[in-house]
Amino acid sequence: MSFFGFGQSADIEIQLDGADTRKMAEMKIEDGKKERYFLYYDGESVSGKVNISLKKPGSRLEHQGVKIEFVGQIELYYDRGNHHEFTSLVKELARPGELTHNTSFEFEFNQVEKPYESYSGTNVRLRYFLRVTIVRRLSDITREMDLLVHTLSSYPEMNNSIKMEVGIEDCLHIEFEYNKSKYHLKDVIVGKIYFLLVRIKIKHMEIAIIKKETTGSGPNTFNENETIAKYEIMDGAPVRGESIPIRVFLAGYDLTPTMRDINKKFSVRYYLNLVLVDEEERRYFKQQEITLWRKGERVRRPLQQQLMAQQQSLQQISVNNQQSKFPQSHPQGQHPEVAPPMPSTGAEPPSPQQSQSPMHEEVPEEIPANPSPQPHVRQQHSSATPQQTEPELEPTEDDLTTPKLPSPPTEPPNSIDSPEEEFLEAQAGSPSEEEDVEEEQEPVKPSSGISQEPVPVAQ
Repeated sequence: MSFFGFGQSADIEIQLDGADTRKMAEMKIEDGKKERYFLYYDGESVSGKVNISLKKPGSRLEHQGVKIEFVGQIELYYDRGNHHEFTSLVKELARPGELTHNTSFEFEFNQVEKPYESYSGTNVRLRYFLRVTIVRRLSDITREMDLLVHTLSSYPEMNNSIKMEVGIEDCLHIEFEYNKSKYHLKDVIVGKIYFLLVRIKIKHMEIAIIKKETTGSGPNTFNENETIAKYEIMDGAPVRGESIPIRVFLAGYDLTPTMRDINKKFSVRYYLNLVLVDEEERRYFKQQEITLWRKGERVRRPLQQQLMAQQQSLQQISVNNQQSKFPQSHPQGQHPEVAPPMPSTGAEPPSPQQSQSPMHEEVPEEIPANPSPQPHVRQQHSSATPQQTEPELEPTEDDLTTPKLPSPPTEPPNSIDSPEEEFLEAQAGSPSEEEDVEEEQEPVKPSSGISQEPVPVAQ
């Protein structure tokens, strides 16, 4: 409420460009709650619009200038009066004058350097924010908007494993090993603990992730330890030669990258703490420092777009398979038997699994009424069966008009029923179509070495 010209007579609103599509992230504030802020990275431009609206329409607002600042600062809770700014950029939006109506100003901080990651800890806070100020003679009108900054790192080239042997002389000797010493925030810690000597009664063993925050320097140094996670990895007394596996997932915890001597004000380090507790509640522990870093996240498409892309690729593959298996026309100079056309039976084409099967039952196709001589001869030779159990009968008039396929081969007969017919088939081979016509007109003449007397057939 404005009283005798004091107080705020205008409202300030900050709108960022691309706010609808920009990613947001959470960060803890002083009271332990989490707030969501717009996420930025190092070297990324910050731009938008500042809207100033007067509370009373038709009134006038005298000012000594309007400016916007991009500030990065470190706040130490034990020294709240002093804020240490490591980044400060200023843009003048308006010169001194009067505001008689609602006004908007555009701003842009091009490729802003953001050297450190946003952090909110127990004794220190590192924050980035935009601050708009309407300078007045008595009291300024200000508005702040916090931003969240993440610092991405590349994969470390040298990432050696951690292997160390510790223990108590003549009482306990253990060897622990972790697969590497540097982990990203979504990584998995894999290791094992090997017992070389056990002469004390151990009740259980646990592993914990500890964050150590160090602020200040000299006599004003403050250390704060916070247990992020704790796991019990063994329950009961181990024996010599026993190996305990370790697997800790980091994705489920609120972690930040390791920070060392940030602007000479504070540091954040992480440790793996291995604790053994004996039956007398004595605790033996060993700490090993690990390095955490933030890995760039992969940009993933929405699930609906992924499903549509998969369906399109599957349809394209099926169309290509059908075109390669069943071409509509034959190339010039190629025999039609190489790629036979599909019979128009109305059935669906076989699936790729059926076509690739090495064993399947073949269905005989109908022979055309007037086939070409060469394909017919090949079919006769391919289907010739020298071993048959029944004698060959004379063709009738119906058989002459409708040719029949030979019967499928069966096992050789045990009894000799018709030796003449079998011998004649073996000698004659597979006659062509012209020879079949001659057989209809003239009887077959057997060879001279075989008697012409008929042999009775067993009924």
